[in-house]
Amino acid sequence: MPFSIFFGLLWLFIAPLETKMQDQPNIVLILADDLGWSDIGAYGSEVETPNLDWLAQNGIRFTQMYNTAKCNPSRATLLTGLYAQQVGYEATYLQPLKNGITVGELLQSAGYRTLWAGKHHGFDHPMDRGFDRYYGLMEGASNHFNPGPRRENEAQPAQKRNDRPFYEDRKLFQPYSPPSDFYTTDYFTKHALQWLEEYREEDKPFFLYLAYTAPHDPLMAWPEDIEKYRGKYAEGYEVIRQRRFEKQKMLGIIDENYVLSEATHVPWLSLSDSLRKVEEQKMEVYAAMIDRMDQKIGDIIQKLRALGKLENTVFIFLSDNGASAEMVNIPGDGKIGTVGQWTSLGQDWANVGNTPLRFYKNYSFEGGIKTPLIISWPKGLRTQNPLNHYPAHLIDILPTLAELAGANYPLELNGKAVLPAEGESLLPAIRGDKSIREKPIFWEWAVGRAVRKGNWKLVAHGKDADWELYDLEKDPSEIQNVSLRFPEKAKELKALFEEWKKKVGS
Repeated sequence: MPFSIFFGLLWLFIAPLETKMQDQPNIVLILADDLGWSDIGAYGSEVETPNLDWLAQNGIRFTQMYNTAKCNPSRATLLTGLYAQQVGYEATYLQPLKNGITVGELLQSAGYRTLWAGKHHGFDHPMDRGFDRYYGLMEGASNHFNPGPRRENEAQPAQKRNDRPFYEDRKLFQPYSPPSDFYTTDYFTKHALQWLEEYREEDKPFFLYLAYTAPHDPLMAWPEDIEKYRGKYAEGYEVIRQRRFEKQKMLGIIDENYVLSEATHVPWLSLSDSLRKVEEQKMEVYAAMIDRMDQKIGDIIQKLRALGKLENTVFIFLSDNGASAEMVNIPGDGKIGTVGQWTSLGQDWANVGNTPLRFYKNYSFEGGIKTPLIISWPKGLRTQNPLNHYPAHLIDILPTLAELAGANYPLELNGKAVLPAEGESLLPAIRGDKSIREKPIFWEWAVGRAVRKGNWKLVAHGKDADWELYDLEKDPSEIQNVSLRFPEKAKELKALFEEWKKKVGS
């Protein structure tokens, strides 16, 4: 279907978007950690995610939404609407964000109660950057059951360190000694639900940023959640990947131009029986972690329904990068999924997680930088499960929220000038007023780099690697490098990338 017709039909189902102060929507922004593009039901997965699927069925799914390929630059970009290079997060997070305003500060200025539960892979305390409340982990990853010292009657917790910093508002716990029923996904949600109850009578809208650490390693989940997936991955990488691919086509997430990228996983039958069992267990736990996250999102939905606030709440769900092939090896008790064993998903299942795309986290190929994006707003979006093919990026989230909230982007913060947001509001694309993105979008993380303009993408991975050129309209899986056929286009995009590098000072 031509874009003009598609967006025209879509507009017939979308109610006018009101941003008057009395109609400001509540906003729930949910960020998953290391979730692959095909890891939830609405994007092709066999994992049970009924609550995310409900949001998708009553909202909009973007098929070309991008992050930055890595957690801390993605989170900085999401918070500020600027590229990570502009705020000092192109390589490390061990310094304050610079040059920008955070989404918390922006929405606070528009009268919002601002709440943040979960991970902050950054330096600034959230309550110093526009958030009224904060509970969570100020680091990259931790043991999901116990990030602190060993508790009585439990195995030694598998940890990189046992002093990961947790905060309850401004109170620092380092190490954090949690209660026996602690699980990161549960407790991040628990604090969010407590705040929703605490501020239920408040005559102002709220912004809740819920930044889960699932399904980032270590792979750990409650036994009852793992049990739901026992035996479901015995068929192996090839079968699960092909099944997801077929479901994506059925859902319309991908079209006839998509083909499965070349597999990077080993043949399932080449593994010994014992290794296949280990790989099965890893994926069972990974699925259970996603399942539990969806359950907790369901708790948020039900709470807002009970409070009478669901209709005017915007939900936005996405992931900070593609599924991860990173491996962490920490000696443990050998019981995958438990407090005593740090297990990573690994390259083979990560290849499945990003079906049908190439590569994974840390790469600027599509498997590293594409994320599901679900936007649902019962009061404002009167739609029935539409798909939106507009190219979008994390830099667009802050401008989108600004338009939703009727917030004015400032020229300065605390007497210091701030850079204007790099992104654009996605509401015109949702309304059907806009189908073509005029400005190019850029990526650079570690040895990966890319630029996209229109349907053309120039990408490389490796310090001295040659650029590769892809026509994403004809080849969205990045299989046919056409840089030799279209040298002028490659030259044009390379010049854009170098110009952007100079602009952002990286």
